[in-house]
Amino acid sequence: MIIETLSTFPHMYDSVMGSSMMRIAQEKGILDFTAYDLRDWTHDRHRTTDDDPFGGGCGLIMKCEPIFEAYEDLCGLPHPQPPAAGGEPKTGPAPQHADAPAPKVVFLSPCGRTLDEELVRELAHEERLLFICGHYEGIDERVYALADYEVSLGDYVLTSGELASMVIIDAVVRKLDGVLGARGGADDESFAHSLLEYPQYTRPADFRGQEVPPVLLSGDHGAVARWRRERALERTARLRPDLIERADAAGELDDADWGFLKSCDEAADRPR
Repeated sequence: MIIETLSTFPHMYDSVMGSSMMRIAQEKGILDFTAYDLRDWTHDRHRTTDDDPFGGGCGLIMKCEPIFEAYEDLCGLPHPQPPAAGGEPKTGPAPQHADAPAPKVVFLSPCGRTLDEELVRELAHEERLLFICGHYEGIDERVYALADYEVSLGDYVLTSGELASMVIIDAVVRKLDGVLGARGGADDESFAHSLLEYPQYTRPADFRGQEVPPVLLSGDHGAVARWRRERALERTARLRPDLIERADAAGELDDADWGFLKSCDEAADRPR
């Protein structure tokens, strides 16, 4: 998979993309990642990527010209309008994948679709993603004509789109085959099947009087699987009941699941 980012602070990715699973994915050849500097597509000596908003207001708005020029170069497209005469020449490295299929463009925006497991899986099936990361007060509205996806992490504000893009990239890359050490390692995680993940334990079996549930030491794989399913159901019903509704709508709950959830409700109603 090819993932590229376009931003004014490309070195923000150095640590995250050079560590842990992101580094391993690149070493295995599963991920080809490049962080581009938007300033390389400016044509003034100050390498300006922002300007005051028309109509007044606080903050600065990211300009559309460098973003469109960068997108066109990254896609191997001609520029419909050449840069103004007398400007500074483009700087920086040449695009790495100008001859590859055009990327799906992702913007980080409070107006976007909220990131969830379904969207992560959808993005993980794309061949090439380009994240265009905003900064300052916002981005010139005309740039959103390039968007294939607009994504929001939630109802809060971050300093920059780089931070949000790192979260999405991490979630997407770990879904790619061969990234996680265990085959199917992401299949039983929280949200993979609408439910929160069951509790996990490792050695020692008894730590300061807190013992691992005996079923996990029994060697009975069927009993372990049922225990894990029930713990996932119980935890989800207690902490995220909305996910139970989602699992029901998706047809992911059977009669045994509903019987267990009913027993949990009855137990909660008993006088103590």
